[in-house]
Amino acid sequence: MFRRLHENSGALIHITVDGRRVEAREGESVAAALLAAGFTSCRTTPVSGAPRAAFCMMGACFDCLVTIDGVGSRQACMVVVRDGMAITAQRGRRELGR
Repeated sequence: MFRRLHENSGALIHITVDGRRVEAREGESVAAALLAAGFTSCRTTPVSGAPRAAFCMMGACFDCLVTIDGVGSRQACMVVVRDGMAITAQRGRRELGR
């Protein structure tokens, strides 16, 4: 669905998304890495459980909330990937303490 404009931009790194090892490019956002890897959603809504994914890619809409390295409700479009980062989809309401 989505692809990078320049496949050779940035060094190749690896992140873990819901337990799956995924390739990413240094300097891209978590949201861009998820979309390029084929993930169609990164969270579900608390009330209806509807899937959500990155929409605005600039931090305005909060549809791309994920848990990054154990910290919940992080905006994937505003965080730059780094090698070894662990990302999990946020299902429903954020758990207390995360």
